[in-house]
Amino acid sequence: MNLTYEGKTKNVYQLENGNILLQFKDDVTGENGVFDPGANTVGLTIEGMGKAGLRMTEFFFSKLAEKNIPTHFIEANIEEATMQVKNAKVFGRGLEVICRFKAVGSFLRRYGAYCEEGQDLDAFVEVTLKDDERQDPPISADALHMLDVLPKADYEVLKKLTQDISTIVKDELAKKGLVLYDIKLEFGRDAETGEIILIDEISAGNMRVYKDGKYVEPLDLVKLLLG
Repeated sequence: MNLTYEGKTKNVYQLENGNILLQFKDDVTGENGVFDPGANTVGLTIEGMGKAGLRMTEFFFSKLAEKNIPTHFIEANIEEATMQVKNAKVFGRGLEVICRFKAVGSFLRRYGAYCEEGQDLDAFVEVTLKDDERQDPPISADALHMLDVLPKADYEVLKKLTQDISTIVKDELAKKGLVLYDIKLEFGRDAETGEIILIDEISAGNMRVYKDGKYVEPLDLVKLLLG
């Protein structure tokens, strides 16, 4: 297998069978040693985070499969912290899609004059460009269309998938008394069918979760959810 991309939290390999292998790392995004799922730099390393993130990802991808939601997931190897997935093409140079149920993080920093921390949001969907140099700028559906990144019709598909997936995650967490504040997802097109599918991962490193009003650290979240 050939290393094709070295990411912040995962390495990506091309397999001889045409599929992709993701190698999960113990690194998580953040700044100054503080975890932040929306950050575009590695903030800290948490021992065991790679395997924990994969366990959580496998759990949620299985839930999505039960509901016939299209993803790139094929199989996972927890001991090796690897996941085999379908080949997919990203939109433009990559998009991140955030679904917000509570006002926190960058949403609160931008719109704090109009809301309070933890204020309820109605599964608000926000799309940002993956662009470290420009601090992952938010972009509208109109701009995505005009810049030939994503047609408007596909944006609506992306938005609905984001809300459906995020609600499934939110409901699963709620069974353990956990409250999902926001979650970051990524999508692409299946390289063979062209279908819009969920790619990347669904792990503690991609979401903010609270319990009894207190923030839950990523490794603690995995333990609370999966034991």
